[in-house]
Amino acid sequence: MKVQNKFEKRLEVIPSSILLLIAQIDELKGRWSAGTNLHPQILGRLKRSVLITSTGASTRIEGAKLSDEDVEKFMLGIDVQRFTDRDSQEVRGYYELLQNVFNSWESIRLSEGLIKHFHKELLKYVKKDIFHSGQYKQTENKVRMINTKGEVIGTIFNTTPVHLTPIKMQELTEWTIDVWQKKQYHPLLIIGNFIVEFLIIHPFSDGNGRLSRILTNLLLLQSGYLYIPYISHEKFIEDNKLDYYLALRKSQKTFNIDNEDITTWLGFFLKILLKQSEEAVVLLSSEQTEKILSEKQLSIWKHIQKVREITPRELIKKTGIVRPTLNQALDKLIKLKKIQRIGMGRSTRYRDY
Repeated sequence: MKVQNKFEKRLEVIPSSILLLIAQIDELKGRWSAGTNLHPQILGRLKRSVLITSTGASTRIEGAKLSDEDVEKFMLGIDVQRFTDRDSQEVRGYYELLQNVFNSWESIRLSEGLIKHFHKELLKYVKKDIFHSGQYKQTENKVRMINTKGEVIGTIFNTTPVHLTPIKMQELTEWTIDVWQKKQYHPLLIIGNFIVEFLIIHPFSDGNGRLSRILTNLLLLQSGYLYIPYISHEKFIEDNKLDYYLALRKSQKTFNIDNEDITTWLGFFLKILLKQSEEAVVLLSSEQTEKILSEKQLSIWKHIQKVREITPRELIKKTGIVRPTLNQALDKLIKLKKIQRIGMGRSTRYRDY
């Protein structure tokens, strides 16, 4: 089977459920493009926030332990002595590379050379990875599932053998560029296929998951989804990590048989993007926040605005709002970029954005 036919066969018959998701995403994309009138300062602030959130989420998916607050402190040069380990090295590489994508996506063109360059930039601060950064793997690797403690809890799937990796990456990249230029398929189908294939190849010794999310951001921006820098794609994946792994595994288990089927992966990828798109449209109303908040939500926000930081328990005492309702309100205010969550667990507290 020729590789071109292999990829095209995957996209030959697309279920109506997938087409519906694409239509919903594109309708929201149109609303963003038509209604974007946020002040440049607001957009700049959102972008800085997403860089922190996306960097923290993407590295935690792979087992890192730094919170968003840790990432922010590190990138601001605060408490630098605390961050001398691999986690902080990976954080700096991801943050800087994603920032470059957000700022320069219009002048970047997909190619094998670009992918290798991105990998080198991603790992340039990770001392133990310097020798193989920007180079395809020389030893076999597997995709393993990692829990919240950073422990390996199982193998998700085996990857492309070392000796086949260069040709598989060449075939994938050339096919993607070709159908992209010809507009042969909807760009979201092309991106979805590219990512699921990239991850089964797993072309590098380390950093494949993080690099796949960097490339996702790039390709979505180049497809006209211009709200990507303002709502974190990586955070949605982190919040749905188990479904992410299961969708990859279910689709990739069908590879190299007669009927390859990436429907499960496409469904997960598009549902994540739909949530991202919905939140982007909410941002268009951020100047009218008080009009879209309930009375209780508005009360909570106003209390947070009055103090430097406040805990959930203190908010309950001041507002008299029960914990489940409080949690829902806090989540909505965070999504609207009106408040920030600081710390985790019992040390969680909130402050105005």
